[in-house]
Amino acid sequence: MFDKILIANRGEIALRIHRACHEMGIQTVAVHSTADADAMHVRLADESVCIGPPAARDSYLNVPAIITAATVTNADAIHPGYGFLSENASFASIVEEHGIVFIGPSPDHIRLMGDKIASKGKIRELGLPVVPGSDGPMESEAEARRLADGIGYPVLIKASAGGGGRGMRVVNAPGEMAEKLSQTRAEAGAAFGNSAVYIEKYLSRPRHIEIQVLADADGNVIHLGERDCSLQRRHQKVLEEAGSPALNDAQRRDIGQQVRSAVQRFGYRNAGTIEFLYENGAFYFIEMNTRLQVEHPVTEAITGIDIVREQIRIAAGAPLAYTQDEITFSGHSIECRINAESPDLFVPSPGRVTDYHPPGGLGVRVDSALYSGYTVQPHYDSLVSKLVVHGATRNECLMRLRRALEEYVIGGIETTIPLHQHIVEQADFVNGDYDIHWLERMMAGAAGSAG
Repeated sequence: MFDKILIANRGEIALRIHRACHEMGIQTVAVHSTADADAMHVRLADESVCIGPPAARDSYLNVPAIITAATVTNADAIHPGYGFLSENASFASIVEEHGIVFIGPSPDHIRLMGDKIASKGKIRELGLPVVPGSDGPMESEAEARRLADGIGYPVLIKASAGGGGRGMRVVNAPGEMAEKLSQTRAEAGAAFGNSAVYIEKYLSRPRHIEIQVLADADGNVIHLGERDCSLQRRHQKVLEEAGSPALNDAQRRDIGQQVRSAVQRFGYRNAGTIEFLYENGAFYFIEMNTRLQVEHPVTEAITGIDIVREQIRIAAGAPLAYTQDEITFSGHSIECRINAESPDLFVPSPGRVTDYHPPGGLGVRVDSALYSGYTVQPHYDSLVSKLVVHGATRNECLMRLRRALEEYVIGGIETTIPLHQHIVEQADFVNGDYDIHWLERMMAGAAGSAG
């Protein structure tokens, strides 16, 4: 097992990884920008190294600085968390070239799954269903129109190297194709350094369902069930559930086994997530995330398995601690992503936290690096807390979530807690009757009523 792990991240996920390491008797190294010198993960780590000024490109994306920090502190391994360099194949390769273990999949798997066109082809080869669409990048408007005519409008133009909800546009009719194709290519080139785009069928009211997997170096693979991540705004997840209120036991067993078999044939290692759109009883692959997910705690809540601990064990060469037959699912879990933003306009709200009181009690977990007096920085993602609740049933979970949201105090800045309080009171959500567009429809309706 490792003696020391460098955590190449910040905020709540850095703190989450630190906790797993210390429970395993592993020392931690925190890296931080000058803006994060007083961050909680820096305070609690065994060692810390400043890797640059506030801007992420000069610190948390500064590969030479991170490698140097790992080298001078004699770290055995690097855990990238999520975001930043977590799905950067070049970074994973550099880490390994320096004799340091990258806690994640192989660089080749990261690279392949990071290319949306190549990954779709590979997944089709592995036997999983994909959304109807192009087999490669669109070279011309005429080609795009021919494909769209064949699969039927509306269609979705997507950046091959895209992610995080960027580089996507819906085309509702042939006359929109030229402009939106040009816009998406330009955005893809600017955001990802790759202007290649592809086209797939636009599903009108699908759910977003993903399957969590763990795989070791010996070819053993388990799945940990599904998460429903359909509560989204501008393709960004807002709230997640495990399991999905849309699936029955037979469906979740079937898709879980399909994913497990595909991942095993792929030869994958460590944690990963296969994401699908689900509509009218059918699943359609959209992407594979080759890292730890923000929403992993809901899966931990219903399985009792520490996914970060398993990531570390696998990276150290240990076999999976569980077989598929030993995985059981207990109760229901919901996670609310709480951002430092206006709950109405979603304008970032950095600043000093004047009061902080997280909720507690049975079945309540808060993953956050906030504390009273902490200053939320304007330089990074606005996620400041994840409120995770667990109950024996979905109804018990909802009641517990309402109570926890009422208790949660974050003073001095605006947060999206009021938005979550509004969501959990809506009849559609209570009934589990929603899709990936539901939240935006709800918000548009609320804005119209206010106007």
